[in-house]
Amino acid sequence: MIKLYSTRILALASEIPHTTRLPDPDGTARKRSPLCGSTVTVDLKVADGRIAAFGQDVKACALGQAAASVVGQSVIGLDRGTIQRGHDELLAMLKDGGPVPAAPFDGLAVLEPAKDYKNRHASIMLAFDATLAALDDAQVTA
Repeated sequence: MIKLYSTRILALASEIPHTTRLPDPDGTARKRSPLCGSTVTVDLKVADGRIAAFGQDVKACALGQAAASVVGQSVIGLDRGTIQRGHDELLAMLKDGGPVPAAPFDGLAVLEPAKDYKNRHASIMLAFDATLAALDDAQVTA
């Protein structure tokens, strides 16, 4: 379990970007992990099918915070397809031993040791889940 909480994971967890909720978002979503109670709430603004502004409120373990940090660093300017691809690649890395997600989400490689801790997967996925649900709320399709 110790290798799970590396210095890099703890650093990412302490450097979560875009932690201010947006005052008038186009889409909002809150996702919760039923197993541990971690939550991530995402607000976003969309322009031309891409995320133009992003805010997140992260109440999660260090692993969920690290994932939210990497997602938050990369999400502005991306379209739904790129976000969905990052989600699917992270899930495959955790559940199926797949490769590290491609750029711009390659920083999620730090979470590779978590593949052996299935009870942590839901918390790690929250940032993507909330972002995709907020895009749904803003009615942004592929």
